[in-house]
Amino acid sequence: MSDTDSFIEEVTEEVRRDRLFLMLKRYGWIGGLAVVVIVGGAAYREYNKAQELAAAQALGDGMIAALAADEPADRAEALAQVAAGSETGAAVAKMMRAGALAEAEDTETAVAVLSEVATDGELPLVYRHIASFKALALQAETLSLEERRLQYEALAQPGAPLSLLASEQLALLDIEAGETEAAIARLQAITADATVSRDLQDRATQVIVALGGKPDAADAPEG
Repeated sequence: MSDTDSFIEEVTEEVRRDRLFLMLKRYGWIGGLAVVVIVGGAAYREYNKAQELAAAQALGDGMIAALAADEPADRAEALAQVAAGSETGAAVAKMMRAGALAEAEDTETAVAVLSEVATDGELPLVYRHIASFKALALQAETLSLEERRLQYEALAQPGAPLSLLASEQLALLDIEAGETEAAIARLQAITADATVSRDLQDRATQVIVALGGKPDAADAPEG
């Protein structure tokens, strides 16, 4: 390499360093801001997690304290005062309160509380369907067979969180209406479902046998 080439290369390198220094001086704050954003975001996420954990612990402590009351009416009153801290936490507290109210034989209020959960569009579907299912169970003596059938059919739609449990209740309504064959067919569909729990499969199989039907051998409970 000639002296001229060497000199040109040194000058070029110096110009590059000057440009880099100028860019860092002009735009270096962007990198600093990025670091602040990343670190701040991580800290915020950790703070949120800590807040959620604290809220969950407070909810659990409040529920335990409320459930310590001897009388169901007192438990219901205490559960009504529990600070939930979240929509789902409030839904759980309400459903537990409804259970205490039902135990205290205040069915009307229990159903009203469950209906609040069932109609809350901000809640996940599973919470709403559980509340609807519980409310229907409490109204077995007050709603007509057709009214109960209509509501259980809504809960039994394919893919719904409680579809198989609702189908079981529909089968019981078929039995109540004297429609034995329809009940057996519905129960057989439950036992054949790939997602059925063992307990539900056993219950359905036992009812099929009691009705004079023949469950599939693969679905029959062991022993």
